[in-house]
Formats: sequence, C-alpha cells, structure tokens
Amino acid sequence: MPASPADLFRYLDRLNITHTTVDHAATFTVEEGRHLKASMPGGHTKNLFMKDKDGTIVLISAWVDSELKLNQLHKLIGTRRLSFASADLMQETLGVSPGSVTAFALMNDPKRQIRFIADSALMAFDALNFHPLINTATTRVDTADFRRFIEATGHTLSEVDFTQLG
Repeated sequence: MPASPADLFRYLDRLNITHTTVDHAATFTVEEGRHLKASMPGGHTKNLFMKDKDGTIVLISAWVDSELKLNQLHKLIGTRRLSFASADLMQETLGVSPGSVTAFALMNDPKRQIRFIADSALMAFDALNFHPLINTATTRVDTADFRRFIEATGHTLSEVDFTQLG
C-alpha cells in the first residue's frame, strides 16, 4: 500500500527533516499553482513521469520556470526518446495519481525502478516545494534535507542542467 501524506511526514520526522505544509485547493497544472509562489519561498517544481521504449522509467523534478525540450531531453540524460508514462504505471511505481506527481513519492519505490533527475536550476534554491503525495497541499523542505531524503529512499539524485538543451 502506498504511503499517505501522514506517512511521508512521519518519515521526514524520523529523518530529522524540518518540513512545512500548506493546504490549498487542488492544483493539476503549474499555472494553477502559481499563486503559491508568493506565499511559499523556495524553488517550486514541475514533475514529469516519463518512460522510454527500453522501459527506463524517469521522474524529473524541474524548477517551475525551466524550459524543458522534451524531444531532446533523452540526449542529455542518456535514455532513448521519452514519452509520458501511463497513470497505471505511475500508481504502480510511485503510488500517486496524475496531478500529484512528486519526488516525495520515491519513498513508494522500494525496488528503485525509477531513475530520478533533478534540474540544477531547482537545486540552486535553499528550499524546495513539492506536493506531499497529494495535490491539495505543498510541502517545503531545505534543499540539503531533500538530498538526504532522496538518499534515504535508496535513489540517486542525478542533477542535470536543462539549459544545455538550448
């Protein structure tokens, strides 16, 4: 059974990661969440769940204002051409539904099936904001603590400069 937001918060507490969560109306797109930027400092994210023809599953967390050239992204990260993965695969591997994709869902991937890519522009912020497994809240953590969270899940954080796709 996938983790709930309460499970996530307990996990962050066990890791001694300070977190702040703001509840809000459901947001399904970056544009719907723009109003949160003013009230929550730090890097806000857009998260893409993708797969290539060889079966490589990739979760990308990018800064909300980064431009990602999806038709060229595979060249930069060393995969075959990527497409958006199905909602069924997302639920199966990350335990979340579309609109709630988040790097925090890596705690639901104990088999480490997901390759995690983080935008270097995002990682330059002191704090990061992600959905806490649901899209009716946003949780803020310090960037150094976020790195510890990823490590604790057994995943590797691969940092990529998406501006190289110019």
